[in-house]
Amino acid sequence: MDYAKLLAADEPCFIAAESPPDSLPDEITLQALWFSGALGRTFLSTEGDEVEIIQFGEWNRGAGPDFLHTSVAIAGRQRVGPLELDLRSSDWENHGHAENIHFNAVVLHVFFIDSPAGRTFTRTAENRDVPQIVVPRERLVEALDMPRHPVAIARPGRCNLPLQGIGENLILALLAQAARHRAARRARRFRRIAEAHGPDAALYHALAETLGYRPNKLAMTLLAQRLPLQKLRSRTDLIEPALFGVAGFLHPDLHVHAPEDAQFYLRELWERWWRLRGELETQRPISWESAAVRPTNHPHRRLGALACIVADWPRFRRMALARPFSPQALEAYLTGTRHPFWSRHFSLNSKPAPKELALFGRDRARDFLASQLIPLALEEDPAFDWDRYARIPAPPQSDPVKRAAIRLFGNHPSRRLFVRKLYQHQALLQIYQDFCLADSTGCAACPFPEQLDR
Repeated sequence: MDYAKLLAADEPCFIAAESPPDSLPDEITLQALWFSGALGRTFLSTEGDEVEIIQFGEWNRGAGPDFLHTSVAIAGRQRVGPLELDLRSSDWENHGHAENIHFNAVVLHVFFIDSPAGRTFTRTAENRDVPQIVVPRERLVEALDMPRHPVAIARPGRCNLPLQGIGENLILALLAQAARHRAARRARRFRRIAEAHGPDAALYHALAETLGYRPNKLAMTLLAQRLPLQKLRSRTDLIEPALFGVAGFLHPDLHVHAPEDAQFYLRELWERWWRLRGELETQRPISWESAAVRPTNHPHRRLGALACIVADWPRFRRMALARPFSPQALEAYLTGTRHPFWSRHFSLNSKPAPKELALFGRDRARDFLASQLIPLALEEDPAFDWDRYARIPAPPQSDPVKRAAIRLFGNHPSRRLFVRKLYQHQALLQIYQDFCLADSTGCAACPFPEQLDR
């Protein structure tokens, strides 16, 4: 059984690749995706010239083009300067870039939707033509890895009946194939970021993204991109003030209204950040979600965990990229992370907790391993094979895993057998995303049940 072939057996109308242009994410998400390197580095310009992204540059902290100091090769000729990314080709004119002198040095205009009325040209205030590329739709769909719908109703689907008739061994084989497929996609994504920014940056971005969880995944990604690891590690005593300052969480009176035990720590953060503000402060704020987040998952605590690991980066890196790779050793390291302030506080201005709080919980550690590092080890480490992965026990079931299990297995007598291992959870998440969350027909037109019947 080959899950990739199963996925490609039909071309149903609900596949995300065929969704309309207005279903694209917002511009800031696309900018983060572009900068990560997940969309690739080689393109064709609208004139048919080969375009290679040599350096992705850095985020612009002020007004003007989105990225500065980028280096691109267009038809073999290298150009260095700003890069602008828009949703539509017409946004260059609509946003006033053609009349703004800050855009005169732009070397490349990147967009995702071409003008339906025909070719749109990108010209500067000096009447210079700026090369353009439109990101291929299929690259965007793969890089986004986003389903059409955020959730599917937790009820048995049409696939429940054929799954009850194919036997336990075939179901386990299906789950193994789906988990392998997911791991290959994840490993490919990690390598693209590593190719664009280096393995340390890819690991740093992966860690930040995992700590962001669902509500603050984009916010943590943006923070990691705007505050590169190399800059952060250049002064280890400034790691925490730099992270909290660039995130936008610090202000001069923060310590005044805080509990007494937090005042010294907060005053120190501000005084150190005050010296960094001119170099790192940005006019492009990051949007954080804290209202619907559990106290232990508050973004302040997530930044505290990130700061702890960045401060101990050489040790963490050795364990994360070790060959042979040991998930158990890295899990023990992550769950053992401690901080004098963040092991006792939910946020910057909260009262101390009555007992110690885990900075990096076991479930989050296993999620990091399963979604980021195990996929890489499966492809790069001969000593870490499928059998070792398949023996890792599953964490408690997340809501998406529960929904996927209900839709696929319903009241299947062996249902517990299919949710005991970590790889099985990853497989269920992949099937749920590829089929359940892509379906807009209430299960009626989903091809998965018929493919199982075959």
